[in-house]
Amino acid sequence: MCGETCKHGSEGTGRRQRRPVTRHHEGFEGCRISEWASFDTVCELADFIEQHGRLGARLYGHFEDSLDEARAAFDSHAGEFRSLGDFAEEIMRETGPEIPDALQYYVDWESMGRDLELNGDVFTITLGFDEVHVFWNR
Repeated sequence: MCGETCKHGSEGTGRRQRRPVTRHHEGFEGCRISEWASFDTVCELADFIEQHGRLGARLYGHFEDSLDEARAAFDSHAGEFRSLGDFAEEIMRETGPEIPDALQYYVDWESMGRDLELNGDVFTITLGFDEVHVFWNR
């Protein structure tokens, strides 16, 4: 187990070296882990990422490596959308006034979505093409 003894940095020599427990962090989806993070902290982060995958890892980074804030963000998760414009359109259709058919093609949903984000109402985590997760800022 790396953390007890490790061959990193000495491949081919067979020499063993002592390393901090966080020397290997494959499977953490790119999260930054302090070299001297406690074992409990690393285990909590591993559980969180196992439960939420890449989205959890990106939230962890978004909140500057605060696991408590990343956990709390899931309470305000609005959902996954193809774009921020799709989110704005869905919110408007659910809560706003009905838009007459003749005017529907004149509404710029992408701009409305961008304005929601610029005003600080929401923030997004983009995981890939057509995979935008929207969270309410509360």
